[in-house]
Amino acid sequence: MSDSTEKQNYRVLARKYRPSDFDSLIGQEAMVRTLSNAIDSGRLAHAFVLTGVRGVGKTTTARIIAKALNCTVHDGPSINPCGACDNCKAIAESRHVDVLEMDAASRTGVDDIREIIESVRYAPVSARYKIYIIDEVHMLSKNAFNALLKTLEEPPEHVKFIFATTEIRKLPVTVLSRCQRFDLKRVEADVLIAHLAKLVDQEGCKADEGALKLIARAAEGSVRDSLSLLDQAIAHGAGEVTEGQVRDMLGLADRALVLDLFEQLMKGDVATSLGTLRKQYDSGADPSVVLNDLLEVTHWLTRLKVTPDTGTDTLVSEAERKQGGEMASKLGMPHLTRAWQMLLKGLGEVKTAPSPIAAAEMVLIRLCYAANLPSPADLVKQVQGGGGAPAGGPSGAPGGGGGNVHAIAGQQAPQAYGGGAPTAAHSAQVLAFRQDAGQGADHPKHPMPVDFEKLVALFNVEREPTLAVILKDHVRLVNYKPGAIEMRTLRQLPPDFMMRAKSCLKLWTGVDWQITVTREAEGEETIRTKEIVREKKRRDEALAEPIVKSLLAAFPDAELIHVRDSRAEEEDLPSMDDALEGVSFDDDMTDGSDFDF
Repeated sequence: MSDSTEKQNYRVLARKYRPSDFDSLIGQEAMVRTLSNAIDSGRLAHAFVLTGVRGVGKTTTARIIAKALNCTVHDGPSINPCGACDNCKAIAESRHVDVLEMDAASRTGVDDIREIIESVRYAPVSARYKIYIIDEVHMLSKNAFNALLKTLEEPPEHVKFIFATTEIRKLPVTVLSRCQRFDLKRVEADVLIAHLAKLVDQEGCKADEGALKLIARAAEGSVRDSLSLLDQAIAHGAGEVTEGQVRDMLGLADRALVLDLFEQLMKGDVATSLGTLRKQYDSGADPSVVLNDLLEVTHWLTRLKVTPDTGTDTLVSEAERKQGGEMASKLGMPHLTRAWQMLLKGLGEVKTAPSPIAAAEMVLIRLCYAANLPSPADLVKQVQGGGGAPAGGPSGAPGGGGGNVHAIAGQQAPQAYGGGAPTAAHSAQVLAFRQDAGQGADHPKHPMPVDFEKLVALFNVEREPTLAVILKDHVRLVNYKPGAIEMRTLRQLPPDFMMRAKSCLKLWTGVDWQITVTREAEGEETIRTKEIVREKKRRDEALAEPIVKSLLAAFPDAELIHVRDSRAEEEDLPSMDDALEGVSFDDDMTDGSDFDF
């Protein structure tokens, strides 16, 4: 055969090395053992469903099962089909009249299934069993599944169904319950690397072990994907596959550089981190791929910290294992989880940003600053201890505050974001409420509210907004004394309102409260109505003030937006600097249209 003819007849590796029997099917030993036992014992199911990720061999396995059931060399079904008889050859070439393959992705309707149902009644022409292989079966319509159910439950003795799907959860339970299920797992990395090395030798090519590891990692357990990538790598390197070529082909960053970059980020070194990123970008690495690699490193280091055996991964080199072990020992779990969250969010930003490299740089800058920030828990401890909060910022960064606590350094690492500490605003609100009642901040309980409005305020302070709104908007007070409330409701209350209100008041005041609802008295206006009346009165009084009248006359477009109660606490008032922040005065203010009052 001439070279030109051989080139024209070239088949891609994924087709050339497609397994023809169970011995050449790699990584699915459990399924092969189960099928072997079923065939040897004669306990063959009438329907099989094969599930797994793309490229693990679902359709290939279906064809091998068809060969095993119809091989003519053996007296009956055999786990070792010969591959040479007429039936085996015809099935391998997808031309056997009794083995029908259907792609459910393109034939989803009930009419397509009716064709199968109509042909089921006829005996096979030359095979032992008539076999229907339906690929991507989850794509069938609901009506198509319903039409298939009865036949699937009680098919003729000469019929077998084999379904293949990547979305097993989309199959109706009624279909799954009628099939024997086989889960084809992802092929382990070491098995896949050994398989690729064997095929490289058969092709008369050369490949670095590091290159095969990169291909296996990119394939994520899919044999077909790994063969497609190997095919591309062989063409890229003209028969010689090197690690550098595979990195260029896949657009990957150097793994060692990624580890170095992560270490720089955890030290808060902005300048070096950005330089490393730019170096990888100039070498052709995609910014989103770099961030994805950083995510993988974060995950790997986290696993390395909680399960040290992760360091023995086949895909990890000895140098990476040593560097990763040192980093994992220095990094705290809070830093790793925080880095994971920030990188995950940043990856989405990079994919949608107009300039991916700019977005990636911003993500790295945030990571550098976050590496030096103390956690809220540390801040609360320092405030409670009377000390000031430590300044944060990356090393050498202007405006960083001189922070010197790094995530990956010899010092104790700060804790991660989290904790249930109350906000400063909430703490101040609770403290003001207690001090107004003459009670110290360290008192274990609230004082007894002297009137109904203070009781409703207590629900707001303790962050029970649902109960507070009901009491404020939908309740008319009939009688109130500390420990007892009689009221009339304007709407139907939630079933658990009484129980929740009593439980909260018992917890806050230490007293068992009596809450009764009556229809015999109208009661007072709701607190909401009273507030509206008071607000209107304040507004009318303010509008009657001479200075306000003068201002409104000078600025006809001005509007009175809000009237502040003069009894407001001093600490609630903004300072003059805060009040004037963002306000500028022009020399010429004859036009008051932009002046909000």
